[in-house]
Amino acid sequence: MKAEVITLDAGKAGEIELDDAIFGLDPRADILHRVVRWQRAKAQAGTHKVKTRSETSYSTKKIYRQKGTGGARHGDRNAPIFRKGGVYKGPTPRSHAHDLPKKVRALGLRHALSAKAGAGKLVVLDTAAMAEGKTAVLAKAARELGWRKVLVIDGAAVDENFARAARNLDGVDVLPSIGANVYDILRRDTLVITKAGIEALEARLKVQPKGSA
Repeated sequence: MKAEVITLDAGKAGEIELDDAIFGLDPRADILHRVVRWQRAKAQAGTHKVKTRSETSYSTKKIYRQKGTGGARHGDRNAPIFRKGGVYKGPTPRSHAHDLPKKVRALGLRHALSAKAGAGKLVVLDTAAMAEGKTAVLAKAARELGWRKVLVIDGAAVDENFARAARNLDGVDVLPSIGANVYDILRRDTLVITKAGIEALEARLKVQPKGSA
């Protein structure tokens, strides 16, 4: 499939051929859901923590004798039944991450790119480079191009001035091609990829023919 290439000042810069195996798939919600769920689970801090009975700061003295009181038997006041006592089976620090095959992750990225292309939300930019890292200049360009919530994916490295200009611009995220991921692509309205980014993504996600080494 072909896509029009534009410049940052809204000029035309020719056309580019996009690989149908990466940008022309019929998006599957189940695959996208699996990859996003894997990403978000991996990003969870897992630092939630409560104090158990052995960690609360209270006297360990038996509060009253075992028999003869007419009440229930108790040891110390660190028991979960008492106020300020320990918590029974509460959350403890752990990792929420789970495994997902690399092939599924790569397939999810292909489907995310295809979803944006199919919805007409994919923009191919000639180059994401600026002479000065001025936020106002990039904000004006984004406004004229109609970009509100946009993710810009560049090649192997992001232009320093462009990254500096986008740093304080709300709604504009910039990533190198190696950082392209399903969650960030789907959460932004518009996906902008430079020509260098297209080449890097196609090299990264190239489908190997069956039977090849």
